[in-house]
Amino acid sequence: MNQRIVEVKNPHGLHARPAALFVQKAASFPGKIVVEKGGKEADAKSILGIMSMGIECGDTITLKGEGDQIEPVFDALEAIAQDTSL
Repeated sequence: MNQRIVEVKNPHGLHARPAALFVQKAASFPGKIVVEKGGKEADAKSILGIMSMGIECGDTITLKGEGDQIEPVFDALEAIAQDTSL
């Protein structure tokens, strides 16, 4: 399983619009992607799962997934988590 640690820089964290974009991008990948924060894990394709984690600006999350094309998806998810304009 591949992993990437990401610091959330979006000033609102992964709430509402950023969370929706995050989930849409994760859903475009056919394999499983999991987000971990503080020992809790959620399916990256679940808006309720992401929102329930309470991911805020400055938090560190770990993206976990498998598949041939996982790195570009990790890149896109990291860009959403770090986008300060959303």
